Amino acid sequence: MLACILLTGFLQSAVFLPINAANRHDASTIQLTEIGAFGILRKARPGVPAHYHTGIDVKRPNGDYDFNPVYPVAEGVVISKRTDGPYANLIIEHTMSGKKIWSLYEHIAGINVGVGDRVGPTLPVARFMNRNELNRYGWQFDHFHLEILKVQPLRLQPTAQTPERFYNSYSLVCYTKNDLEKYYHNPMLFLRCR
Repeated sequence: MLACILLTGFLQSAVFLPINAANRHDASTIQLTEIGAFGILRKARPGVPAHYHTGIDVKRPNGDYDFNPVYPVAEGVVISKRTDGPYANLIIEHTMSGKKIWSLYEHIAGINVGVGDRVGPTLPVARFMNRNELNRYGWQFDHFHLEILKVQPLRLQPTAQTPERFYNSYSLVCYTKNDLEKYYHNPMLFLRCR
């Protein structure tokens, strides 16, 4: 309950689930992958040190593999867009009760917005990967990763391959619980504390 009290200042604005659901305010309908909970310690793998999971991995809410939409959690402005492969993502800046937070949506496809676009929770900004994309990149991406950042994302220099990627999150620099607490809100608490 204390976490909800701490988050309430942000939640006076409308917050919605980022998936299709009968009630887009009922966070109990979100299902996570087996290793998709916030704050779990992810094992080291080649090129990636062990780190804490900085978001949640949201399962596909139904069997639609053609167009299963991903929505913003609230009104905001797109500040970064990456469309290259399985790590495609959007970062959206939100102002809630006079404070800024940022939401990140990763392992998505069909991104239909650009940097600078104003977005809201009633229109999809992307979708879950379809079967062809999952066959190409791997079925381990049959989810999308959602982060809620407390701190402005890291500024990047766009490249020819990623011309609209202006920011990155702190996903792979959270080696302690203090790092996790410094940079991130728990997305499940954020979605539940209305």
